[in-house]
Formats: sequence, C-alpha cells, structure tokens
Amino acid sequence: MVLWAIIRTVKPAESSHHAVLPSFDIPPAELCLIRLSAIGDTCHTVPVVRAIQKAWPETRLTWIIGKTEYGLLEGLDGVDFVLFDKSRGRRAYLDVRRELSGRRFELLLHMHASMRANLVSLVVSANTSLGFDRARGRDYQWLFCRHRLAATPHQHVMDGLFEFATALGIRRDELRWDIPLAATDCEFAASQIDAGTPSLVISPCAGQRFRNFRDWSMDRYAAIADYAAEQHGAKILLTGGPTDRERNYGRGIAELARTEVVNLIGRTTLKQLLALLERSTVVLCPDSGPAHMATAVGSPVVGLYATSNRHRTGPYNSQALVVDKYPEAVRREFGGPVEGIRWGRRVRDPGAMSLITVADVISKLRAAFEQQSSGANRARNTVTGLV
Repeated sequence: MVLWAIIRTVKPAESSHHAVLPSFDIPPAELCLIRLSAIGDTCHTVPVVRAIQKAWPETRLTWIIGKTEYGLLEGLDGVDFVLFDKSRGRRAYLDVRRELSGRRFELLLHMHASMRANLVSLVVSANTSLGFDRARGRDYQWLFCRHRLAATPHQHVMDGLFEFATALGIRRDELRWDIPLAATDCEFAASQIDAGTPSLVISPCAGQRFRNFRDWSMDRYAAIADYAAEQHGAKILLTGGPTDRERNYGRGIAELARTEVVNLIGRTTLKQLLALLERSTVVLCPDSGPAHMATAVGSPVVGLYATSNRHRTGPYNSQALVVDKYPEAVRREFGGPVEGIRWGRRVRDPGAMSLITVADVISKLRAAFEQQSSGANRARNTVTGLV
C-alpha cells in the first residue's frame, strides 16, 4: 500500500525521446543520478562522475545508491549520497522521498535500468531526465525518462555509462576513481601484504545471486595458489563475502593447497578489500565486483570468463589478461557463435567454467607477474583521508 501511494502521487515521465535534449551551456546547479547497484557497476559509474565534476565543478551532484555499494564509495568527494536500503522494502522509497523533500533537480541521469530504480526515479523531482535507449532500458525504463541515449550496440558497460556524459557535451578524458580510504584501511592491507612482497589475491566466488554459474572449482584454485607461490614467490590471500557458500569455498581451497593460504573471506569490509586489492600484485577472480574494484585501483586482473562476455563486463584495463571461454560456452549452450545471440546474454550452464583449465590461467598469471616485475607503471587511484 505504501508503494502504491508513491506511484499514485508521481506519474511516470511522458516519453519525449525524439525531442532534443536541452543544452547545458550553463551547467545545472543541481544534478541527480541513480545507480543503485551492483558493486562493479557503481565502480564503472565513478569515472563518469569524475568527468562531470571536472567539466561542471560548481554543480551539486547527488547520487542515489544502494546501502551496500555506499559502503565502498562513502566519502567520495563532491558527491552527496542518498541511500536506498532495499532491505527496508517499500519503506526504502519513502526514505529517499523524505531525503529529497523540497528539492528539484535540473537534470536526472537515470543510469540504472531496473524496475527498482524506475520506482526510485518516481520520487525524484527533475526538469529533465535521461535514460538508456529502448534496447538497453530494461524493465520499461523508457517509460520513466523524458529523453533517451542514442542506441549503441555491443559496448562495455563502462562505455555505455560514459554516454550519459557525452550526451551532455562533456568530453571523456582519463579514467579517474580516487575512491577514499581511511588510514586504518591502508594499515590493515599493509598488515597483510608486506611492501615489496609479490602477492596474489584470489576472490573465488561471484555474488550470491549468480550461485555456481561463475564459480571455478576449488581444486583448480588450489593448484593456481601453489603455482603462484612456488614460481613467483607470491603470498596467497583469499577474499570474499560472509556467505556460507563463500566461507566453504575458502576453507576448501585452503585445505587443498600445498602452500599456506591466508583466508580473509568474510573478514573484511569493502574499504579494507579495496585497500588489499590496491596493494596486491595480481588479482584473480571470475566476473564479479572485485574485478572492477581492482581496476579502480590500478591492479591487474586475471579474469575467469566463461558464462559472460568479457567485452561487455570484463575488467576494463585488463582485457589481455582475461581467460575467455565464453565463445566456446556459447557454442556449446546455444549451438552457434556469439554473434548469433543477444549482446550480453549469459550462459547458465554450471559446467561452463570447467572449460577454463589450470594451464589457461597459469599462462595469464605468468604474463601478469612478469609485467609487474618488469617495473611497469601502475596508476594508483585511491586516496586516504576518509573521516
């Protein structure tokens, strides 16, 4: 009843996507953006925010974000966050409405195509709203935005998000994150990885909603841990969330590996994890949030991709290090090439990840460690000083 009351009081935008998006020769005083989740996608959004801030330094920017994702981005300079806590159910929409009471934005960037985000957009008062084109605007997002991006197929998620800045006449420059970390987060990472010590951080599991579709086998992870320790002198650390599945995975890998493994699964905050990823030599993981967190701090990522398309969701700056079995998995699942299926379609076969062999991963890890040991420069994108 509460949610229905919200919907009744605020009507969806009348779509006028054929009209010209207003010119912002004078930057708007206030801008709101919606990107609730997930960890990886909010990481992709940060460089877009930085580009907007650089072009429009006087614009007040408000970001409606999920509670979990806020735990990573808290303290991002120049951004007012409004939290959407989905665990509160229908009351979460009223929380956002209350937080934004009395405010009207010149521009709303609806950067999250989902019904939950659509309903959040109903409580935002804005003169102009911009969303994805109809093909990418899932869950009828096009009904909730007055303007749409031009249709652009076959893009990486980050490139698609950057289209919002491009549509506003904002030039894309270098990718910059600068996600703030407290000194205590950096101290925690330093206590786990000594300066100058080669290290491999393994985040073995994808999020709970993907279950085992993206999980590689425990014994193969253990074999990789042994290889990295024996051939590269690397300290091995396992990271992940506090779910029973992830904890069981961590225990299994640690038991199967001959080398000592530091199991930190379920024992870090997102900020501490980011600090660990920044300090690591190489990160190994499937298509999951840590791949994009590591990218944000300049760490090379060996990505394990069989159920999703690396060209759409792979670690943005580590495409050459991805073990890519997606084309093979697609052919096995759908009987044809990648070009014959919808862009971004996932393979739901639990056995798809078994197409990735230990030898495949060793080849990419060797390249990553050699690149790092050769003194290749690595941009560092975090800042300390979070209060």
